Amino acid sequence: MVIFRLRHAHKRHYAILCLGIVGFIIYYYSSMQPGVRKQTRREGLSANSSQFTLEGEAFRILGGSAHYFRIPRAHWKDRLLKMKACGLNTLTTYVPWNLHEPERGLFTFQDQLDLEAYLRLAAEVGLWVILRPGPYICSEWDLGGLPSWLLRDRNMKLRTTYPGFADAVGSFFDKLIRRVAPLQYMKGGPIIAVQVENEYGSYAKDEKYMPFIKEALLSRGITELLLTSDNREGLKHGGLNGVLKTINFQKLNLQAIQYLDAVQPRRPKLVMEYWAGWFDLWGDLHHIFAAEDMIAVVTEILKQGMSINLYMFHGGTNFGFMSGALATPSPRAMVTSYDYDAPLSEAGDYTPKYHLLRDLLSRYHSENLPAKPAPYWRKAYDAVVVYQHLPLWDTLKLIEEPFKSASPLNMENLPVNNGNGQSYGYTLYETMVTSGGTLNSRNNVRDRALVFVDRVYMGVLDYKTQELAVPDGKGERSLSLLVENCGRVNYGKALDEQRKGLVGDIVLNNTPLKDFTMYCLDMKPSFINRLAGERWKSLPHTPTFPGFFQGQLVVDGYPRDSFLKLPGWGKGVVFINGQNLGRHWSIGPQQTLYLPGPWLNKGVNQVTSTDHSVENQGDLTPEV
Repeated sequence: MVIFRLRHAHKRHYAILCLGIVGFIIYYYSSMQPGVRKQTRREGLSANSSQFTLEGEAFRILGGSAHYFRIPRAHWKDRLLKMKACGLNTLTTYVPWNLHEPERGLFTFQDQLDLEAYLRLAAEVGLWVILRPGPYICSEWDLGGLPSWLLRDRNMKLRTTYPGFADAVGSFFDKLIRRVAPLQYMKGGPIIAVQVENEYGSYAKDEKYMPFIKEALLSRGITELLLTSDNREGLKHGGLNGVLKTINFQKLNLQAIQYLDAVQPRRPKLVMEYWAGWFDLWGDLHHIFAAEDMIAVVTEILKQGMSINLYMFHGGTNFGFMSGALATPSPRAMVTSYDYDAPLSEAGDYTPKYHLLRDLLSRYHSENLPAKPAPYWRKAYDAVVVYQHLPLWDTLKLIEEPFKSASPLNMENLPVNNGNGQSYGYTLYETMVTSGGTLNSRNNVRDRALVFVDRVYMGVLDYKTQELAVPDGKGERSLSLLVENCGRVNYGKALDEQRKGLVGDIVLNNTPLKDFTMYCLDMKPSFINRLAGERWKSLPHTPTFPGFFQGQLVVDGYPRDSFLKLPGWGKGVVFINGQNLGRHWSIGPQQTLYLPGPWLNKGVNQVTSTDHSVENQGDLTPEV
């Protein structure tokens, strides 16, 4: 410590000098943090040697993925502080086009989708940012983040330079990039790198596409380091001149790293997606990747001098209808939870992976890591009392005018939502039949249909079951198919084929059915709010399925996070105060829905749920 002894005559001058020195020191060190604008930034993240450099100094990316659209906004800071405390220095996030432009030309970047606020918060916490704007993001997200209204064009070729797609990308980037460009490193912001598309080497349908996306970013003001990410097989086809290639994997593959070195010599190596866990599918087992196995691979990656980004560091939740699906070997839908067996759990809890990772990363810092934020409290509430219900058939009058057509139309081509079609939820198709016989879907159901005759349940048509027997009866009878969109495929070469609802003819005794009336049940908040004004029926001993159920959750004191368990329920979705928590299905592996405290009110909370598993006869008492 330096002690200044000031003579009386020069005291004021020395004081000014001392304040100036202290001020300069504070400015110099604070300006190296992401959250403070530094006017003299001269050189952003560079990949021109075997190590990354930032401001000309060696820099190792210790990154983690956490997506703002999967985390309640009130919890953003908690998750980012926990990331910083774990020893990470960089946040990576995707940008979901389908949420930001739900209808063509209708853009939203507010509230839960305030990307700029999220990036500024990362800077405030002390994290750099690698932005992954797509337009395609995969991420086990419906259609890989592409908006479903693109599929209204029967000739659409997604992820190509097809004019209908390229023009839509340009319109989206016009809105997006002008928001994030000012947050780049050289302009004082936290963004040190931007990804060009996502794993295009595994798709590679158009050799002009990646140069188009690169130019779309550059021409709109992106100036920081550009990079691509691919798995081992995709590295051959996903790269671009002047753009850093990075690799994705879970188990260390030395041959893949050697290949990356060969195609990109004397460049820094970044594992852009080190898969810390894995996603779950309905009807499958819960995936677990042992913490010890994860740490062993991360340790080796760091020993080899490589940079790393953990995918996911915190997975969060696929709220609403946003979870995607696998295409092969047969279509399988993702669950609502995106816990991913990550270092931070779905609810933001510390896990053994977190503690092991923090211990490892602490060795790569010259100073002590920040203290871990206190765990976020959860609370077990009393069971929700379900006391009212509405059969589905009683709610059809609340839907905008149904559409009639000689042949069934797929969801995306229904004339609803200002000409943008239906994106998510359910579509009810009704027609008349005059005989019984064999009903065959010809595999035109996407993805699951409950079949009714005169509103009496007959069975399910899906990918596995494509025929049902229709009993004989007198005169004309109504045939109804309630078709659920279970989630669009998010990865692979079948993206262009992800139209939902009925995508072709349904035949009875080999004769195509005609003259359909179609109802859009996309379960938007406006529809759920309209339900609240209806005259609900007291819950009978055996309620009518499919239907809507209403109950109340009473919260005493400050609302805390919880989980909703649905013993005895079959398949459906749950809304809390109008917020869609996501899908539930008794086949598991997911058995609870994450219930964020910030979405609850002190006192009475309205719980609205659906159940369209007509075989269900269980006790309908949600537990919290």
